[in-house]
Amino acid sequence: MAAIDLLAKRARQVAAGLCDEVPSPCVSICRMDPVSELCEGCFRTLDEIALWGRMAEESKREVWRAIGQRIALRQGQVERKTA
Repeated sequence: MAAIDLLAKRARQVAAGLCDEVPSPCVSICRMDPVSELCEGCFRTLDEIALWGRMAEESKREVWRAIGQRIALRQGQVERKTA
């Protein structure tokens, strides 16, 4: 399973409240996309990455929801390009 698929699965689990503690989305692929301004590994913004350690659990869950949406958007764009 590709890293993006694992990240999307984890985003669904966090959004569904299946994780007691909200895990970090970092997958150690720390490279910012200059167009989207998102990390290519975890799909977070620089601000989300910088603030992660100080965020409340609900704020972290909100970031995970955003990650799930960003992945879905990206996968939709890739499907349209290959169709």
